[in-house]
Amino acid sequence: MKASDKLRSAGLSIILAWGWKRALIALVAGALSALAMAPFNAWPVLLLTFPVMVWLIDGAGAGRLHGVPAAAMAGWWFGLGYFVPGLYWIGYAFLVDASTFAWLMPFAVLGLPAYLALFTAFGFALARLIWTRDASRVIALAASLTLSEWLRGHVLTGFPWNAFGYALTEPLALAQTASLIGLWGLTFLSVAIFASPAVLIDGSSRGRKPWIAPAMALMLLVAMGVFGGVRLSRHPTTTVAGVKLRIMQPNLQQDVRFNYSAKAEVMQKYLTLSDRASGPQSTGVRDASILIWPESAFPFFLTREADAMAQIADLLPKGTVLITGSVRAPDVPPGTRITRAYNSIYVIDHDGSVLSVYDKLHLVPFGEYLPFQDWMEKLGFVQLTKVQGGFIPGVRRRTMAVPNAPRALPLICYEAIFPGIVAANDDRPGWIVNLTNDGWFGISTGPYQHLQQARLRAIEEGLPLVRAANTGVSAVIDPLGRVVAQLGLGVEGVLDSSLPSAIPPTVYARNGDIPTAIIVAAAVLFVLRRRVAKRRS
Repeated sequence: MKASDKLRSAGLSIILAWGWKRALIALVAGALSALAMAPFNAWPVLLLTFPVMVWLIDGAGAGRLHGVPAAAMAGWWFGLGYFVPGLYWIGYAFLVDASTFAWLMPFAVLGLPAYLALFTAFGFALARLIWTRDASRVIALAASLTLSEWLRGHVLTGFPWNAFGYALTEPLALAQTASLIGLWGLTFLSVAIFASPAVLIDGSSRGRKPWIAPAMALMLLVAMGVFGGVRLSRHPTTTVAGVKLRIMQPNLQQDVRFNYSAKAEVMQKYLTLSDRASGPQSTGVRDASILIWPESAFPFFLTREADAMAQIADLLPKGTVLITGSVRAPDVPPGTRITRAYNSIYVIDHDGSVLSVYDKLHLVPFGEYLPFQDWMEKLGFVQLTKVQGGFIPGVRRRTMAVPNAPRALPLICYEAIFPGIVAANDDRPGWIVNLTNDGWFGISTGPYQHLQQARLRAIEEGLPLVRAANTGVSAVIDPLGRVVAQLGLGVEGVLDSSLPSAIPPTVYARNGDIPTAIIVAAAVLFVLRRRVAKRRS
């Protein structure tokens, strides 16, 4: 049997599948698709799994209501298969305090994927509503899933983790297209390119040439690679004169980081590690102009501990500043009991004075606050950080002044996974500083996925990104996504590096998601015109 005959046979068997067999096919295809994400980056697998999406929607036509419910169900199973292996690492967070949270782990590991799969189901259902019988149905799927993925990134504060567009971020040349159309544009291209082989089973009768769609997809992939290669060659990494970074990665366990009795142990480790020589010519922290510590670095309110601030002042030589994460107490009258706090970033000078503060704006549901906080606390629930009342969100996103360096845009933890929110047009920073604590997720795929997503923000905006993570992966990334320096996952150490220079604002930085919205709207109009034309013929 020829390869084309085998492909046609496989496609038809999926189209005709029903019941549990259909659900299992969708589940397995979704699970295999997760291999396209970091750290595997095995994106060619999508050439096998995304055509399955097309064939599942083809087969849904036999169902009631024009196949929309059947398509949605197939989409939900595909999404569940995709999100469970892609997000399994969330379960690690519930083992940090196992006696309190372990019983919730199955609900998180299965419940969150089941919720996120609803968006995939919506994408499948929407695609079925505008479905065609020719190759344009791939465009219908690309437009529909781009919309559903965008909704996943925005509804109920959003969670765009492992959006399909990240499949086109390795190799780095492919990722450069994000400078034009961002993550959601990459999502549209990912679905359109990788689902295109599905039409090869259509046959060549009635003038059809099914090879045209995958051939065009291949040409598009090559064009992206050429564009990216040229862009990388035209923008070599340059650095900001006089700025020397030192990132401290302590690799502390979570039970230590949130234990006030470990205050002295934590401070001593930070101070000793920050001043560690990194080579024969190194003189420790005196080599750096900016020292960076990770998110929520202390098991106490930093600025309310005079001895800790004095130790930091003793550590920093003149001309060196510290950028550090810390829980910050709200401004309340003396003697008032503090029950809530901010997740913040401080810039601290060599004399121990606080130069600037940023409060995290986009908090993590169930990690930093609970939906319907008061009601859920009365029922006995607490979020993972155990801050009664939940963290207080910041007021606005803004840059921070850093002495003898460009203004920095602070992003705490998963704030870096949201495209298009990094900078206001009238307050463009010179770099992004991302402080995070991925120690919640152990030695798993989660921290690598987080790094992949933060790196795409640098490419989208044309800004270098400096990342300090408690357990890793800490990194310095240039504005085209090249990793200049990196400390691995689960490693204790310091990372010394220059600060890469920013490049002029990218097309995406100037226009945001408008180009992608135009592409998706044009795709939908094209598909609808094809539907009308087919009906008339």
